Amino acid sequence: MNPCLLIPIYDHEDQIRGVLDSLAGFGLHCIVVDDGSGIETRAVLDAAEKDFSWVEVYHRDVNGGRGAALASGYRLAAKRGYTHAIQLDADGQHDAADVSRFVEAIHANPNALVLGTPIFDETAPKSRLYGRQLSRLMVWLTTLSMDVSDPLCGFRGVPLAAAVELLDRVKMGRHMEFDPQLVIQLYWCGVPVRNLPTRVVYDAEGLSHFDFLRDNLRLIGVYVQALGGMVLRSPNLLARRASSAA
Repeated sequence: MNPCLLIPIYDHEDQIRGVLDSLAGFGLHCIVVDDGSGIETRAVLDAAEKDFSWVEVYHRDVNGGRGAALASGYRLAAKRGYTHAIQLDADGQHDAADVSRFVEAIHANPNALVLGTPIFDETAPKSRLYGRQLSRLMVWLTTLSMDVSDPLCGFRGVPLAAAVELLDRVKMGRHMEFDPQLVIQLYWCGVPVRNLPTRVVYDAEGLSHFDFLRDNLRLIGVYVQALGGMVLRSPNLLARRASSAA
């Protein structure tokens, strides 16, 4: 196994250096995909690339959305010869100490999609928690299983061969809907899922790029489309469920 780190970023210039500092001890190459950030973030990233030999920054000229940035990152990481991308966000909400646990999970389950299951503290708003529960329910319906504990967490270990093959074959969303869509599609492809609890800190003052109306509509669109796909795949999904229960 040959994992790397992958961080998509759009205008988190105040947090990214601290995130990179927290990852320095793991000895992993880190690809940072800049999704058309402003000049301040670009300057911070370029300085980090000079200071850290293990950091590689890929600049996208235009902001295309989280999904577009992640797709670029998966392809670049696979091109560099990495087998897995340990993906985390640029805003500092994820516990970098858990990278070692993701590495262990990847080595133990090389074919699996390793998903972070967020452990929130009391600062997390109830609206966010309720929204996550709804997404969990929809993914359970579209996969006919409860194998996925959380389809939205950005801290995950992605098997790159399966992800790139999927990107070559299926038109994926370019924004916040990408994360749960990737989970559903990889599950449909037979990729096993492993869930890894991890602490997530909610920063009420932090910069969020989630657009409540547009991104929720995109998520609804993905789930509605996936329900139709589930119906077509239901015999295989039910057979998989029966096999795993045996």
